[in-house]
Amino acid sequence: MPTAPLSPSLSHPPFESALRPVDSNELFRRWQRDRDDRARAELVERFLPLARKLARRYQGAREPLDDLLQVASLGLVKAIDRFDYERGIAFSSFAVPTIVGELKRYFRDLGWGVHVPRGAQERALKVEEVQRKLTTDTGRAPTVAELAEYMELSIEDVLDGLEAAAAHHSMSLDVPREDGDGESGTLADLFGEVDDRFELVEAGATIAEAAQHLSERERQVLALRFVEDQTQTQIADQIGVSQMQVSRILRRSLAHLRELVAQDNLP
Repeated sequence: MPTAPLSPSLSHPPFESALRPVDSNELFRRWQRDRDDRARAELVERFLPLARKLARRYQGAREPLDDLLQVASLGLVKAIDRFDYERGIAFSSFAVPTIVGELKRYFRDLGWGVHVPRGAQERALKVEEVQRKLTTDTGRAPTVAELAEYMELSIEDVLDGLEAAAAHHSMSLDVPREDGDGESGTLADLFGEVDDRFELVEAGATIAEAAQHLSERERQVLALRFVEDQTQTQIADQIGVSQMQVSRILRRSLAHLRELVAQDNLP
């Protein structure tokens, strides 16, 4: 039994062409020559999985994937706008370095909590990248010696890279934490309290200024007693007076200092 002929509408070449995906070079031509925004949008959608794959490669525990996807997508758009399809090379070969460059620039210039020199940044990123690779390959975190051997660097250079990488991320002191004993708090609780000796510095400056109004003998006795920690007998022997005289000088000079400080009108 003869088969029914195909409907003219289904056998028409334009319909078959519509079923086939548009060639990427044709989309590039339409965008670069005709400025067809729809062609550009289709190119972005077509190669977005490539950008997503590269973003995941640089994903870390403290780096949100959404931020990396935005950076990689920006790199993809730049690659689409700069690509010359007439050179005959695959777009992916051109796009990968462009997208990776954007990701590295993000880590280098925008992702650091504090300023780190460019060379230290690049070394830190390389150490982190190798660290992730070796962890994936071996199932455990690599040692410093293993990183140094793999990267053909000295242990000191690897340690410098790890130390610089620690400055990559900053964290609020108000971040909640919980220790092993079930006690909760914030990171700020791990830091020491305010040193009370800061007040002594200010007091020392005030006393030093007030001491300028004492006689030279009074300043000498005060220095021997409270700076060199000598006894009144030792002071008496050193300056050639009696211990009773030293006691009087101390009482008189200390009272004068209290009076000067209390007046709070030192010049």
